[in-house]
Amino acid sequence: MKRILMIASCLWLVAASVLIAHSLSAVFKWDETTHDFGKIQRSKPVVAEFAFTNNGGVPLVISNARGSCGCTGVEYPKEAILPGKAGKIKATFNAAAVGTFNKTVTVESNAEGGTKVLSIRGEVIQ
Repeated sequence: MKRILMIASCLWLVAASVLIAHSLSAVFKWDETTHDFGKIQRSKPVVAEFAFTNNGGVPLVISNARGSCGCTGVEYPKEAILPGKAGKIKATFNAAAVGTFNKTVTVESNAEGGTKVLSIRGEVIQ
């Protein structure tokens, strides 16, 4: 009986610590993490918006967001996103070359996991 009580107590402590850790961190909930532009015109910028909600228990702070190349500009919220509130990251792609493309936006924050990679893709036509 003591053994069962000890095991149950340990399991309860582990479950409680997981719940507390989750409520004491910021958590991204993304509407989408990839965007396909399809066919786009060369030298005409296009914008993808990645919407998210902070599902954690503390404010979400994005420390940096950057594109994988100079052809991808990124805008992100500089202020903290409070628990339950939403925000968005805008990725602007301006293609100089014809052909298919796959680019990324790396988002660094205080959220669980720290870094998230978003993807954009499509095909540039003349």
